[in-house]
Amino acid sequence: MSGNVLYYGDNLDILRRYIEKESVDLIYLDPPFKSEQDYNVLFAEKNGSNSKSQIKAFEDTWIWDEAALEAYAEMVEHGPQKVSQTLQGFRTFLGPSDMLAYLSMMAPRLVELRRVLKPTGSIYLHCDPTASHYLKVLLDAVFGPVNFRNEIVWKRTSAHSDSGTCGKTHDILLLYTKTAEFTWNKQYQLYDQSYIESHYRYVDESGRRYRTDNLTAGGLKGGGYEYEWNGVKKVWRCPRETMTKLDKEGRIHYTKSGTAEYIRYLDEMPGVPLQDNWVDIPPINPQAKERLGYPTQKPEALLERIISLSSNEGDTVLDPFCGCGTTVSVAQRLNRSWIGIDITYLAIALIKHRLESAYEGKADYQVVGEPVSVPDAEALARQDPYQFQWWALGLVGARPVEQKKGADRGIDGRLYFHDEPKDAQTKQIIFSVKAGKLKLEYVRDLRGVIERENAAIGVLISFHQPTKAMKEEATEAEFYHSPGWNKKYPRLQLITIKELLRGKGIKCPPSKHANVTFKKAPKAKRKKDRTKHLPLY
Repeated sequence: MSGNVLYYGDNLDILRRYIEKESVDLIYLDPPFKSEQDYNVLFAEKNGSNSKSQIKAFEDTWIWDEAALEAYAEMVEHGPQKVSQTLQGFRTFLGPSDMLAYLSMMAPRLVELRRVLKPTGSIYLHCDPTASHYLKVLLDAVFGPVNFRNEIVWKRTSAHSDSGTCGKTHDILLLYTKTAEFTWNKQYQLYDQSYIESHYRYVDESGRRYRTDNLTAGGLKGGGYEYEWNGVKKVWRCPRETMTKLDKEGRIHYTKSGTAEYIRYLDEMPGVPLQDNWVDIPPINPQAKERLGYPTQKPEALLERIISLSSNEGDTVLDPFCGCGTTVSVAQRLNRSWIGIDITYLAIALIKHRLESAYEGKADYQVVGEPVSVPDAEALARQDPYQFQWWALGLVGARPVEQKKGADRGIDGRLYFHDEPKDAQTKQIIFSVKAGKLKLEYVRDLRGVIERENAAIGVLISFHQPTKAMKEEATEAEFYHSPGWNKKYPRLQLITIKELLRGKGIKCPPSKHANVTFKKAPKAKRKKDRTKHLPLY
């Protein structure tokens, strides 16, 4: 499959089923890892009897259970020899621990990622110091020590208070290539202010800062040109013709003794060649426009640097743990093809919305693995009710509640909007998703939740058509009146999965902020009512 593709599913299965050999130019991955977990717990031995658990969003993926044991056995018995030997060594040292589970689950994925990488391709594995040293050994086994290029330190926060230790402020990016011939586009970092002030000490009449470089050739290998210039006879680096040209261009500075020096302007210099210590890309601050509320979200500037360094326009970029989609969004902006994989519908829905918002519907891509029919949705609901719930909420652009399972208090999702001049007040729509048989009490309960939460609108999403009694109960909730748009919307709405798949939306105020579009509201009022999906977050 070619072009931009967003896959839902286990990345190991997706890689094996869909991604062709040597088809990817650049891989970036940031595997979920609960680094804040007590360090010793990660190394505590387990008996391996825990039941297999499916990976969930924001949960610790890597635990020593039957699934991890199966992954370990598969790689030891059938994996590449170096990888098999490395895992066996890890087990001797670590024992059956959560850290071993992490490495055992990563091993087959790294083997597959090497398979799909082009000979000129690169892979960046983003991790933290808790596991970076083990992952480096594992990457050596998969890609070969000779293909290790850099251990990049990214300063992800300015300061951190850690009791009893130095503050933990950095992440690690392990850079490997498949062969000795790889794409590399040289980049530069800005000079430190202290360097500028000490080296570019001069300022010309136009305010341009500059430094001077020696133009004499004393001790220079290969010699130079001996002649008199400005009354000073020396061996110069350039011939007289060049010196004359530089002088006419105003590129020569004369010392008190009359010696000529070359003027090098700061604004003409690209900066310092990129080093392996990245301190110039800050984390996403709480007020940042790009912030989506995803726990492991990385700044776009970080991915822009990586993609620009190790790929060219038209190349294919792969992120097998794409989360909130920073990699695919930046790849789209930089005119790369991309492949994103994630195992949660929460992430898939967020990425779809992110692409829609950032590129105004102009991002061309396919989604593989999400339900496209009612039977598909029913199968997902049977397989995993929570993934179904996240998928259904994604159809209407709603945010899942950030609460523990079983403690939602009748709310599965929320959606916020503003519909008053100057966005005076944040309003909310609350959602309840029911996969099983629909009951009248569900409608009554949601009506009560609307009152309790002082919500503008409540929506019940279900497989089954509501009964007449349910519709009457919903009607009794009356209407929400939008002050900014001077329109009424049913306060309690019942909608089915079938209707959502056919394109029916929630009846609610348009997504644009009232302080931007309020003047257009009267015209919209005279037109036929439209329903629009409000934005996620």
